Amino acid sequence: MESGLVVRTGVVIPDSELEWRFSRSSGPGGQSVNTTDSRVELSFDVAATTALNEVLKARALERLGSRLVDGVLTVTASEHRSQWRNREAARTRLAAVLRDAIAAPPRPRRATRPSKNAIRRRAEDKKRRSQTKRLRNRPID
Repeated sequence: MESGLVVRTGVVIPDSELEWRFSRSSGPGGQSVNTTDSRVELSFDVAATTALNEVLKARALERLGSRLVDGVLTVTASEHRSQWRNREAARTRLAAVLRDAIAAPPRPRRATRPSKNAIRRRAEDKKRRSQTKRLRNRPID
């Protein structure tokens, strides 16, 4: 594996800050299901990390508040039979969660008005639609 977990350009979490735990996984596995520790838990201490600057750390702590236990984010993977594939899945999942957590907030929306042409087109479409529905009714005798 790489020397660290790449979250995005300029943000790399060193492997020394990642903590792995392995346990037996439920689900498919055949005869080896009770002997292999294929379930993977990947933990990352967001509160104590040196990989994120103060702004990104504060943003991550705020956005991941409900997922953190004592400042530690834990991701599990057990969908594959092999531990190696579950490790890859957990790394990918952790990177995606952190990428979303440290993303810049969206720019505020500027209110705009629809153009006169858009208003006219909408009214014409509504008239056309109501006429189509009116024609579906039974004729009055």
